[in-house]
Amino acid sequence: MTLRASAAAAVLTATVLLGLAPQAAAAPVPQPQAATAENRAAAAQAATAPDTLATLSRFFAREGKVSLTAAQPRIEGEAIAVNHLSPDFVAGRADASVARLEFLASQAVSSDGQRAALWTARTETGWQVVNIATGDDEFRYARLGAAKLPGGTVFREPQIDAWYVAAAGRVLPLDEDAVRAVGAGGTTLSAYRARVAEAYGDQLPGSPYAQRGAAGGFAEPGADAGAVPAAAESAEVPWAAGAGALVLGALGAAAVRRSRRAGARA
Repeated sequence: MTLRASAAAAVLTATVLLGLAPQAAAAPVPQPQAATAENRAAAAQAATAPDTLATLSRFFAREGKVSLTAAQPRIEGEAIAVNHLSPDFVAGRADASVARLEFLASQAVSSDGQRAALWTARTETGWQVVNIATGDDEFRYARLGAAKLPGGTVFREPQIDAWYVAAAGRVLPLDEDAVRAVGAGGTTLSAYRARVAEAYGDQLPGSPYAQRGAAGGFAEPGADAGAVPAAAESAEVPWAAGAGALVLGALGAAAVRRSRRAGARA
């Protein structure tokens, strides 16, 4: 399954891959509840800033697939909302939505066809790019969800890297991890809530599990060639306070790769 590196790993990975010095992190702030036109415009401005494009050039050139000068990164389309499973939903709070807005994503493309997702979040200093991840998961699953259940909410269950679309009391899978979790035909919203409550109910903010620093439990061995360096690997905290918790401050310390790792939750 695909797991993203934590903020600490992102700083080190950026340093290793891009030769950049880690910079001060911006404080996390709650993310907006909806991707308004104003928020999308702010995310787009951050994604197309000259410093962002310069960092993207280094990111795409990091393994010699394209030269730094030839990378010529560009941003395609508008920023999209990326939702994650909501801890309020897991906790069974009344009227809680199944997912919450985690960040906005903009799709970056290099001259040789490489793709990456720019994660943009609201910080105390404004909207910033807080991570660069290889691939196009965010955009691909948004398209799949819209086709499978028009008008539904596409979201990710980050603990198992499963993608779903939910609407009208149903939760349908969009990838193999989700199929393993809820079956090929999906499940009801109430049944899904029961499953995630059982799986994660003891890991919510304030729980003993979280207080002892075990939140995430994803310290699996056996990283492949695309993984974050071993010294940088750490658990992905399942209930971080919105995308702001991933914020690394200035863009120079924000570029990471997705990590393919096998194993079970500790």
